Amino acid sequence: MRFTSRTSSDGVSEQLFTLGEIPGVLWTPEGATGTRPLILIGHGGGQHKKAPGVLFRARRFVADRGFAVVAVDVPAHGDRPKDEGLDRIASENRDRVAAGEELAPLIAEFQARVARRTVPEWRAVLDAVQEADHVGPGPVGYWGVSLGCGLGVPFVAAEPRVRAAVLGLGGALATAEAAARITVPVEFLVQWDDERVPRSQSLALFDAFASAEKTLHANPGAHAELPAHELDSSVRFFTRHLI
Repeated sequence: MRFTSRTSSDGVSEQLFTLGEIPGVLWTPEGATGTRPLILIGHGGGQHKKAPGVLFRARRFVADRGFAVVAVDVPAHGDRPKDEGLDRIASENRDRVAAGEELAPLIAEFQARVARRTVPEWRAVLDAVQEADHVGPGPVGYWGVSLGCGLGVPFVAAEPRVRAAVLGLGGALATAEAAARITVPVEFLVQWDDERVPRSQSLALFDAFASAEKTLHANPGAHAELPAHELDSSVRFFTRHLI
């Protein structure tokens, strides 16, 4: 892992890095030393590692609880090079939806394809980040909704270092099998009027988690209208399970 820049503001240090071809960002308390909990945030579709929602949550986790937070660009997003194969599939999916096909199965198929690349990438990112002296081999949490959920479910299922996960705005079509292997505590977010993920598929994904502790948070509104109070809940959730 090669750090390329470092800035600090309001007590939060931000370091950009590259790991092979993967661009990422690590947030830690300014002047931090020693081991601390680490949260990996998976960004949404069409977003990137420093999208406003990612940045806001990351700084809150660091400032409020002293966690480390890492986020990386997934393939074909942010500073990653264009991927002609994924771009072609996305374009074909738009045409298929315009022709009357249902959106949710196309999203699920696309996310499953991307997850085959991101799961090993994210595990390598954890390896590298936890070697840093100001992060260390502490407990790991995962936060991801929408695309971050579609990629996050197989990641959490495959990564034993993750002790707790906040997931949501995703469905069971591509991830139910992986969800059945997840036993860590889960907080799952559903937008009751989600126009992208059928409510039945979201509830089916929640049911599929094998976790003894899992909580469903259902809020009114569309896919992109996740209420701000869910961040407060996420902070409390990770505090209980990572500290």
